[in-house]
Amino acid sequence: MNITFDIANKSDIDELVRLRIAYMIDDFGSVTDEERAGMEKQLPDYFERKLGTELVAFVARDGEKIVSVAYLHIIEMPANSILLTGLFGDVLSVYTEPEYRGQGLCTKLMQDLVEYGRNRGLGRIDLLATDEGYPIYEKVGFKETEARYRSMKLYFEKVRF
Repeated sequence: MNITFDIANKSDIDELVRLRIAYMIDDFGSVTDEERAGMEKQLPDYFERKLGTELVAFVARDGEKIVSVAYLHIIEMPANSILLTGLFGDVLSVYTEPEYRGQGLCTKLMQDLVEYGRNRGLGRIDLLATDEGYPIYEKVGFKETEARYRSMKLYFEKVRF
């Protein structure tokens, strides 16, 4: 095993699609054939458009194979008293293939992600933590927050592909 760490580029899109689907199966238990087909259709275009601009994929490779990934989605909003640059990040889809877990890959990716965000002038980085990921995120400096505002979401009917 020869693990290396870097930032994915557009030549990695097929691997990123594979890992995103594996993440969804791991997180939700399964995906239907229709859901898989929809993701296989949308994800390559999404990565082609966003990767290297507002989406940065930190990856661990075993040889040529990507075995762990953490995405940083960079978002710009109007500046405020806390986010003077107007820039913040959102961590998405942190995933390590099961046979590579427990080796510190995710911790290293998250350290790299945090350093990247700090060096790019992000005012903060947000994430939603699973129970499994919580200790890793805490280790690299994330803290639970209490907000003055309540988080709300509006979901639309699932779009069919």
